[in-house]
Formats: sequence, structure tokens, C-alpha cells
Amino acid sequence: MKNKILILGKGYIGERLHETLGWPISSQRILQFDDVLSQIKKYKPKVIVNCIGHTGKSNVDDCELALDKTLSANTFIPILLAEAAIRNNIKLIHLSSGCIYHYDYAKTKPITENKTPDFYNLYYSRTKIYTENVLEQMAKRFNILVARVRIPLDNRPHPKNVLTKLIKYKRVIDIPNSTTYVPDFIAMLQHLIKIDARGIYNTVNAGGLRYPRLLDIYRRYHPDFDYTKISLKQLNLTRTNLVLSTKKLEQTGFKLRSINEVLEECVKDYVRMEASSS
Repeated sequence: MKNKILILGKGYIGERLHETLGWPISSQRILQFDDVLSQIKKYKPKVIVNCIGHTGKSNVDDCELALDKTLSANTFIPILLAEAAIRNNIKLIHLSSGCIYHYDYAKTKPITENKTPDFYNLYYSRTKIYTENVLEQMAKRFNILVARVRIPLDNRPHPKNVLTKLIKYKRVIDIPNSTTYVPDFIAMLQHLIKIDARGIYNTVNAGGLRYPRLLDIYRRYHPDFDYTKISLKQLNLTRTNLVLSTKKLEQTGFKLRSINEVLEECVKDYVRMEASSS
């Protein structure tokens, strides 16, 4: 089956899927419908996994400086791929984001997939919402899966890995946030493909990650490392902080680990790879 699954987009997640699962990956620049058709003709996939997206070079604030690039990558291209997939009887899997909601920690329960996105404060979030609104409706009739990834945490150093970012920032907030542990996400995606899941799924680990807990584990391996806790007000950035529900994913029979279960494993592997690359 792996040769029937095509990854589009050679970014962080796309490369991780390719390296781990051996699915073919295309770096073809998609600008128009014919670009998609050329890749379908070349690879003859039964499933396309869309990993094309723009999150900014350093963070999502950079999306405000590249409006056309962000809108094209996060909105126009996914809709173009959906139309091409429908016309060619191909399943489309679109990697989306969970950073599309307002959240009140005092009142709000973990957010389910049927809640309407409402966080328009960031341009990045808006471009993701535009796409979800379209693909959610299309998935009622066609074979489309939207997998929401949030704050990727990985067991290897990478600029897009939240652990790599936090080590560099050294100033962190202390509230629970839904997080996707990348090795578990790969298993989630395989499971959802196997059961031919359609519609929107929150593909995050159960519970919420508190950054200090992660960094305290990292500090065991690097005793000289230190960080400072700050409040959201001190952070002074427009961001979504929230917890997503994982019930829909778990009800498919997938054995989901909590984010706190994976932290020891994650940091141990991360430090080993960190040392081997230094």
C-alpha cells in the first residue's frame, strides 16, 4: 500500500512521514491544476497526503509578512488538491491545525471536532479556517480526511519541534496545551488510513502539555539548562492556547497515549540524537 500513498510537500512533517514509512514524496511546486495532475499521472496514488503549508520561518507571525504565500499554501492549494482528488477517485488527507479556536480555561471543555472554528486573530489561523470550512463540507460526500496537528513535539532536534524552540526561548508559559507527539501522530495517520476515516479528526495526544514539565525532564540531562516561567500577559503575543478533545479518535479503536506519558521517552531520544549530531 505504501507505494499507493503520495506525500506532497517536503516540509517537516512530510519528510518525517517519508523517512519513517517510506511513502514516496514529491517536491513538485503546485501552482495550478495541471501541476497536481502531473503528480497523479507520475505516481498513480490511491491516497494523497497534503503536507504543503506555510507556518512562517520562525513562527506564525511571519505569515503576516507573506500574505500571498501563506494564503496560497494554506488555502488555495488544499482546495485545488481536493478537486483533483475527487476527479481522480483519490483519497485526500489534509494536514490542518488545531490553532483555530478561542479557549477559556475556566469555562471551556476540550474542544470537539464539531465546534465551529472562531479564532481569526492571526492570519495563519484564518487561512487554516478557510480551508477547513470547505473541506468539512466536501468530506460529507467525498473521501477527504482532515487531520489537525498541534504544537508538534518530536524525539529528535528540528527547528519546528516545540522542544527545540523552548530550549532556545528559555521563557515559557505554564498552561496546558494540546500537543501532537510526532511518532504517535505517524501511528494515528496509519490507523486512520486503515479504517478509511473521513471528516475532521483532532490528531493530538490526550491531555495538555505544560512546557515546564517538559523542560524539567530536559534539565535532568542538561543540569546547566535553566528557564523562566512567564505569564500570558508577559508573553505579549497573539496566540491560541487550548485543549482539544481526543474522544473521536479514541472511539475509532486507536490506543492513544497521553502527552505526559511520552515525555520521558521523547526527551531521552532527543538528547541521544542531540549528542550524536554535536
